Amino acid sequence: MSAEGGLICTHLTPLNYNGYDPTIQDIKKHLDEIGTPESEPHIPVGFAHAGNCPFQWTKQIASHYGGTRNGIIFHWPNGIKAKGEIRTQWHHVIDVTPTILDIVGLPEPVMVNGVPQRPIEGVSMKYTFDDAKAPSRRTQQYFEIFGNRGIYHKGWTAVTKHRTPWLTGQIKTVKFADDVWELYDTTRNFSQAENLAAQYPEKLEEMKQLFLVEAAKYQVFPLDDRSFERGNPAIAGRPDLMVGRRHMKLYSGMRLYELGAAPNLKNTSYTITTTIDSPEGKADGVILAYGGGPAGQSFYLKGGKPAIWYDWFGTTYKVEAKDKLPKGRSELRFHFDYDGGGIGKGGTMRIIVNGKEVANGRIEKTVPICLSMETVDVGLDWGQPVAADYTSNVFTGGTLGPLLVELGQEEPAKEEHQELKYHVAMSRQ
Repeated sequence: MSAEGGLICTHLTPLNYNGYDPTIQDIKKHLDEIGTPESEPHIPVGFAHAGNCPFQWTKQIASHYGGTRNGIIFHWPNGIKAKGEIRTQWHHVIDVTPTILDIVGLPEPVMVNGVPQRPIEGVSMKYTFDDAKAPSRRTQQYFEIFGNRGIYHKGWTAVTKHRTPWLTGQIKTVKFADDVWELYDTTRNFSQAENLAAQYPEKLEEMKQLFLVEAAKYQVFPLDDRSFERGNPAIAGRPDLMVGRRHMKLYSGMRLYELGAAPNLKNTSYTITTTIDSPEGKADGVILAYGGGPAGQSFYLKGGKPAIWYDWFGTTYKVEAKDKLPKGRSELRFHFDYDGGGIGKGGTMRIIVNGKEVANGRIEKTVPICLSMETVDVGLDWGQPVAADYTSNVFTGGTLGPLLVELGQEEPAKEEHQELKYHVAMSRQ
């Protein structure tokens, strides 16, 4: 189970995703909202640990079974004779695709649309269906998430917990070289309850060396122990579809995943320009929506009036024009002047119609890392609405032209390293 809810739980999970830890007093103010569309609650660490018993740790801890071990159910009446039986062979999630290919009799693809494919690294589990006692064909597997590392080899596991999942944001972590490794024999103790590191130091060193070999082979290095900072590609310095792009056109009906496939409106100035053809002056509804309440922003027409709604974890900001768009064709522009000076800062939103500024207002705080886990919608707002006052969550009464999104230079994290600059530069080659 997941421990991102923190030690006391949270009423809004996006707060934790952005490195903010609500206090008990914060949560008390929102108790009546938990379970309603206005909340995205998450259990506290204690419940996560209890749910993962008898294993240690939780989701994100790739080293220990509390963060990795799950069951899988196969249902294939025409192919599996056994009913209600359990198999104990050790396997990994990457074995699912080879199993499906094996079942349907398809070869591993070597070329897709002219692109050579890397060999599939998994092992089919089909051999277990008719033989409960068959020796496991998966004998080795590395693990790594946020610097938490582990290696499995023929029943032995060597593991090290590097980072704690409920400590989010830009925190200082220990050096990788200072991590303490543990050793377990899961053939005798499946729950990793008895640490044998002191008893078998040579075996531990052997397993640690095996991790290095596997990690190098499967491109785990360089290790990166940042957490949700990696959700924002420009801060993380990782290759991404949008990194380096300053202009992008969006079209009505598009649905994009905010983290990576859509223009990144966080920590930067930007301009969104479109044309709206409203023959009868009745154009209304959503133009562009990012995320959802309680962490998102929407550009829309409210009763025909251009407006923007920004939801910062339940604190809302709205800028709205006094007049409706005129009949006919209009150019509509939303321009945000970011204050700068770091991430998550505020700025001034301006709404411009046919070259004339018709509204402006302050947005005091912005989401620094990731919005609510919903898509970016063009011409509609599906899922949990960003704004609470839509007259329509889809664009109606006219024609919405392409949206040109122009981005300024994104603010880097305060602790920008040369390594980060290098990764950003390489991702733009």
